[in-house]
Amino acid sequence: MQCTTSFPDDLIGLQADWLRTYRELAGRPATGGTTMLRRRLIALSCAISVHPYWSRPGRAAGGPVELRRRARARAARDWARAA
Repeated sequence: MQCTTSFPDDLIGLQADWLRTYRELAGRPATGGTTMLRRRLIALSCAISVHPYWSRPGRAAGGPVELRRRARARAARDWARAA
């Protein structure tokens, strides 16, 4: 089944940034200066959760899951281009 949910590019970008930040944080040891990355994750989480898209009527119930899928696809494309 094809999902027809459309997300604004900035919202997908925020989620992709969240995924990149999380990936960077996961690769560092706990003592490796992770405070800034943890703060960035919190800020990105807040920006995603208060984005105007979520207050729009008629949005899909599975929106957060689909948003993560699309952000992962964008991040994968970006990582492939960088390689």
